[in-house]
Amino acid sequence: MKRTTLFVAVLFAVAFSASAQTQLIGAGATFPQPLYVKMFDEYKKATKVEVNYQGVGSGAGVNQLIAKTVDFGASDAPMTADQSTKAGAEVVHVPTCVGAIVVTYNIPGYTGSLKVTGPLIADIFLGKITKWDDEAIAKLNPTVKLPDSNIVVVRRADASGTSFNFTNYLAKESKEWADGPGVNNNPKWPVGVGGKGNPGVAAYVKQVPGSIGYVEIAYALQNKMPFAAVQNKAGNFIDPSKISSLTEAANIAFPADGKADLIDSEAANGYPISATTWVLVYKDQTYTGNQEKSKAVLKTIWWMLHEGQSLNEGLNYAKLPAGAVKVAETLMKSVTYNGKPLL
Repeated sequence: MKRTTLFVAVLFAVAFSASAQTQLIGAGATFPQPLYVKMFDEYKKATKVEVNYQGVGSGAGVNQLIAKTVDFGASDAPMTADQSTKAGAEVVHVPTCVGAIVVTYNIPGYTGSLKVTGPLIADIFLGKITKWDDEAIAKLNPTVKLPDSNIVVVRRADASGTSFNFTNYLAKESKEWADGPGVNNNPKWPVGVGGKGNPGVAAYVKQVPGSIGYVEIAYALQNKMPFAAVQNKAGNFIDPSKISSLTEAANIAFPADGKADLIDSEAANGYPISATTWVLVYKDQTYTGNQEKSKAVLKTIWWMLHEGQSLNEGLNYAKLPAGAVKVAETLMKSVTYNGKPLL
């Protein structure tokens, strides 16, 4: 009896140890969360490695990485100089996909696609355009019967990579925005009410008549919410639901550090508010004290860059361009443990 009990205890200990070695924790951006959830579900089926990903926003994800409470962070905005200083060591930014930030709205009596321009969006979020039937909106949409109702601006309440990219776009399109709120993951918004994460903004817009907000397209599609066709630099109004519009926007030479800026693409048919997002890991993994776990993290990210890319388009994300994948591979091969590459 004792021998049996001991045998069971040993089996339990071995199973627990194996389980502990294959459970990874990540946190950060809600922008790629629908894709990451699917990726990690498929990865677990293929490898038995469980990845617990929490969509807490890019800012919180970076903070958790710096605090070393997660195995990897995730952000739609490159780390700032201040964040890098707090990190105390180099953090590698590995791009994973390309997504679209869409302008979504709840206009009573209209569920179609509006045409909008960068300066128009900026004026709405600056609080200069406050009615749906404003001449600036009506002129671009002459066949749409717009209501004489107030516009309710909805923006993020948390530090957000989606906000970073959205304000980056507004700053490129509007000098007044550039000189005012500027580019920031948590700017001082001139107007509006805040929602937490992409899910929070989507829920608010869906519930409040007259509202307008910005979310990653997956959230608009999941909630059956309309979104605008945005005029790009070539003068074309682009439908962000076309994966080709994201692929074309991402068709640039990614820099060696992986931190590509896709906003306001020059591509004739590129969607102008396309953005990439990154998984963040410390370049020197020695601090973890667990070489096998660090290797498991890198193997997971490697899978996301290769086999995992087959899942992107089904969830309305574009695959990384081949050149970006090569940059990402080089970055991952630079990650070390005790001075030796992990891959």
